[in-house]
Amino acid sequence: MKIDVHTKEKEYSVILERGVLAKASQWIRFSGQIFIVSDDGVPAKWVHQLQEQFPQAETYIFPNGEGSKNFATLQEILKAMQKAHLSRQDTLIAIGGGVVGDMAGFASAIYMRGIRYINIPTTSLSQIDSSIGGKTAIDFNGIKNSVGAFWQPDLVLADPDVLATLPARQLHNGLAEAVKEGMIRDPELFAIFEKEDAEDHLEEIIARCLKIKKDIVEKDEKENGERKLLNFGHTFGHAYEAYFGMDGYLHGECVGLGMLTVLNDPMLKERLRKVLQGLQLPTECQCDPKKIYQLMLLDKKADHDHISMVQVDTIGQGYLIDWSLAQVKERLGI
Repeated sequence: MKIDVHTKEKEYSVILERGVLAKASQWIRFSGQIFIVSDDGVPAKWVHQLQEQFPQAETYIFPNGEGSKNFATLQEILKAMQKAHLSRQDTLIAIGGGVVGDMAGFASAIYMRGIRYINIPTTSLSQIDSSIGGKTAIDFNGIKNSVGAFWQPDLVLADPDVLATLPARQLHNGLAEAVKEGMIRDPELFAIFEKEDAEDHLEEIIARCLKIKKDIVEKDEKENGERKLLNFGHTFGHAYEAYFGMDGYLHGECVGLGMLTVLNDPMLKERLRKVLQGLQLPTECQCDPKKIYQLMLLDKKADHDHISMVQVDTIGQGYLIDWSLAQVKERLGI
């Protein structure tokens, strides 16, 4: 499946196809050098499969995990790019999950004021959500994604076959974002999670999510309006991530907790709870609500006296609403 994304900044294609990694060179035909960025959590077989197609390419691999999303790692990637004598005519390929995409994308955005960037997502989370849309960032001062840039890829190659090597927890972590997209935009997608075994419908789930993301990003590339709907569950979720040290709970797990926290409708909350439990995702956690509140005040969506939230009252119909800080406190039981 080929999905074309058209933004004001760039037009590019997303190729969703089993086995596409093995023939990446047939799609990547840009002139100049190739530079590959990955982390040591990506199975070596996938990185080697890419390297064999670009034997002249240099590769930089950094330690796996959210803890690598910082200025120090970014600086090392930029040093490696500079050492490889990359020019503005060259291309960086990211192969890995969301952290790799964030780091490589951000490096591409700022190296020589911007070079070509190709994303090959290898996790369910990155294939479903972060591989398109141009959001790149690092975590700073304990706050997730607080320093970054919008930098659209030039091509995305999503191969569902690589998900076979994912641990079950990581697979389900990414599916939490698909549940989110069903909640805000696609009732039929949410129904897959309620009525079917999601793992039997992975390709359909990824395709539906990519089409939703494409539609929203094309209308609102820089997140000034409709794209904010994709933050459903993220305002509380990012605070949970920061509170638990970012590696205590995975991103999708925190988004699931965030969705449950923000929902008003008890029946809808129970439906979501059952879906998350079916994916072996947490539906409650022990935390200090006062600390969660303080972390939320540092969120990008927080203003002086309110925080922008995404709410859902009917499956498939997400909407934006401002909560006063008093409402946030009340929801946290402070």
